[in-house]
Amino acid sequence: MIGISVATKWEYEATLAYFGIKDNERVGYPYGEYFITTIDDTELVFYSTGVRKVNGVGGNQYMISKFHLTKVIVAGTCAGIDERFSNLDIFVPIKAVQYDCTVKEVEPLIKQSFIVDINLSKYGNDFHTGTIGTADRAVVMWQDYLELKENDITIADTEAGAIAYICKKNDVECIIIKGISDFPTDERNADKFESNMEQINVYLENTPKVMNKIFDEYLKRFI
Repeated sequence: MIGISVATKWEYEATLAYFGIKDNERVGYPYGEYFITTIDDTELVFYSTGVRKVNGVGGNQYMISKFHLTKVIVAGTCAGIDERFSNLDIFVPIKAVQYDCTVKEVEPLIKQSFIVDINLSKYGNDFHTGTIGTADRAVVMWQDYLELKENDITIADTEAGAIAYICKKNDVECIIIKGISDFPTDERNADKFESNMEQINVYLENTPKVMNKIFDEYLKRFI
């Protein structure tokens, strides 16, 4: 069975709406809910995990163990870092890193032991790829954005790099499919709370668009 990992409640609500899942088709588990469906004769379990690394890792370890998953697809939104791209662009990263695992004042931002390389050779190359950076701290502040940009991060989120890491520990293939919902805004000369709310509103507007695009154009290719 293949698992489809979805983090936030808004991403999961968009997933339920896309597949027309009824209340009695959803099952609760310690990290959220899941439902099972079949696409192209492949059985899939879609599950919500909650946000941040600890929930992403816990939810995925639970599902890997319960359903003996052979592959995990992390589907969801991300922040854009590389300014060559735009909102709603979809990425399948070739590398996942965690950038909050070091004392960055005296160590490199990204530690080699927390880098996961993802082999996409069997899926072709006609899609956006790059490096996804993961940390418990979301990319909201402009200084964080500049730091990631300086370290060649393409997109950023709060769970995918950790999920890829735990999948590697379990010898389970991990594919990450993420769409840009928003870019950080420069809040240095503005009200930080208003700037953050503007970014959140863009995220909320774009989340169902990203999820629909992933399911319409990418999911079948990677299952």
